[in-house]
Amino acid sequence: MGNGIAQVASRAGYDVVMRDVSEQFLQRGLQAIDKSLQRDVDKERLSENDKQQITNRIKTTTDLLALSEAIFVIEAITEDENIKTNLFRELDQIVPAESILASNTSSISITKLAGATNRPDKVIGMHFMNPVPVMKLVEVIRGLATSNGTYERVKALSEKLGKTPLDCQDSPGFVSNRVLMPMINEAIFTLYEGIATRESIDGIMKLGMNHPMGPLTLADFIGLDVCLAILNVLYEGLGDPKYRPCPLLKKYVDAGWLGKKSGRGFYEY
Repeated sequence: MGNGIAQVASRAGYDVVMRDVSEQFLQRGLQAIDKSLQRDVDKERLSENDKQQITNRIKTTTDLLALSEAIFVIEAITEDENIKTNLFRELDQIVPAESILASNTSSISITKLAGATNRPDKVIGMHFMNPVPVMKLVEVIRGLATSNGTYERVKALSEKLGKTPLDCQDSPGFVSNRVLMPMINEAIFTLYEGIATRESIDGIMKLGMNHPMGPLTLADFIGLDVCLAILNVLYEGLGDPKYRPCPLLKKYVDAGWLGKKSGRGFYEY
C-alpha cells in the first residue's frame, strides 16, 4: 500500500519521501512502482520520460528524521494499534506543527492515534483501496478532534491524486471493512463447515452476485493476517459476536498461510 500511495502522489506532481524500516523493503517498493508504471508505458498511457520523472520525485530512506520537512504524512505500516500509536507519537515530534498526519489504517481508531499527538485536530484517516494506483476510493475518516480545515485539505489532496474521497465517522472498521469483512468471514465459515469448496464459494459470489473476485480470493489478496486483525478490531470494538473471526482463519494465520504474499492462503500461489 505504501509504495502505491507514493506512486500516485509522485504522479500527481508531489515530491515524495518513502520511508521504511529496511533498505530491502524500500527496494521492493521501488520495484513495484517501476513495474506498475511500466504497464502504463507499454499501454501508451504514459511516456518513458514521464515515467522517469515520476520515479525521480520519489526519494527513499530508513531514517524517520528524513520526514522533518514533510507537509503531509500518510502512514501505511502494519495493522497494529500499538505500533501505529508509537509511530504517530514520534512523527508528532518530527514534522512541522502545521503538517497533517494521516493513517491508511483499515480499522483502527483515528481518535486513538490522534490522542498520541499534540495535534489531534490535524490527524485523519485516509484509507486507500488496494491496488492504490487503480482503485478510485479514498475513505476519509474524521477523528473526534479532526478539524474542518484538515478534512478540506485531505479532500483536496485526494482529488488531486485522482481519487474520490468519501467520508465517514470514526468507528471500528469504518464503512468499507465493517461491511466487507463479515462477508469474507462468513465465506470462510462456509468453507470451514464443509458447505462448499473454495472454488464453489468464490464462483457463486462471482457469477451470482457479479463480484469481480470471490471472497476467499479477495481475502488472500488482502492478506489473511490483515483480515484477522480487522475482524479482531470489529469484535473487540463493537462487542457483537457476529464479528467473531472464523477458527479456520486463525489457524491459517498461525500456520503462516497469509495469502498471496506468502505463497499460500485459501489458494496456492
